[in-house]
Amino acid sequence: MIQHYPTVKQLTYFLALVEHNHFGKAADSCFVSQSAFSVAIKDLENALGGQLVDRTNKQVTVTNLGREIYRQAQQVMFELNQLLDMAKGQLAPLTGDLSLGVIPTISPFVLPQLLPTLKDKHPGLNLIIHEGQSDQIHQMLMAGQLDVILMALPYDMRGVQTLDLWQDEFKLLTAKDSRFVTSGDFDLEQVDDGSVLLLEDGHCLRDHALSACHIKHIDKVSQLASSSLMTLVEMVKQDLGISFIPEMAVHSPLLKQDGLAIRDLTFSASRTIGLAWRKASTRQEEFAHLGQLISESVNP
Repeated sequence: MIQHYPTVKQLTYFLALVEHNHFGKAADSCFVSQSAFSVAIKDLENALGGQLVDRTNKQVTVTNLGREIYRQAQQVMFELNQLLDMAKGQLAPLTGDLSLGVIPTISPFVLPQLLPTLKDKHPGLNLIIHEGQSDQIHQMLMAGQLDVILMALPYDMRGVQTLDLWQDEFKLLTAKDSRFVTSGDFDLEQVDDGSVLLLEDGHCLRDHALSACHIKHIDKVSQLASSSLMTLVEMVKQDLGISFIPEMAVHSPLLKQDGLAIRDLTFSASRTIGLAWRKASTRQEEFAHLGQLISESVNP
């Protein structure tokens, strides 16, 4: 009798399904259609000979067998990732393929400086870049789809080792002659309710701005929220409110527009930029070297 073993893809999809508890969201996180995702889960159940999830009333309920398979699948994927790291660790540092995940509020401000540096110093490196929000690239990292991720810290993640690179200070972003601020020192407590513009939920920059900039009263935050920095900047330019922008973005063409003003804050506010990779990876020294190159390219 021929034994049909589960595939890595099927296990990856099942892990995503349990973590998202939703077929549509899990399929999106794996960059496949929901129909293809559902077929893969059904094929996994057929290969294992048991039902892993109940699909009633459009809800996902993991069965007892499913919970056991989930724990074992995590261990299987961990061992597979170690195997890949072991093989890649035999290569010269920063040669061959390296998959890097980056969040959208870092990539446009770091990659233009980093890529020429890597091309010059490590011509044998084939850097594969994926941009995604923090939760997404963390999941891809743990699924073995990424080798290392560049993001803003702190961020609640399991199974990773992190390396802090530098502190990215926040600046105050306003329209010129904004009606929301005076010419004196900026005082957040004196800003009208609903006047602070931030990215929408799901962006770590929103959480870091709330924390770092000491926004204690959520009433200060506008109900208007943006899904991108480009839109956020345009909203500020139209004087719909004020916002906080990371220092790495200050010299970007995005902010070199008439009608915008950038000011230092009178209080300390920053986010930590860092790398994260799977624990027990044999490529720690290689990733630390990559982190040094990133820091040097952004802060020469």
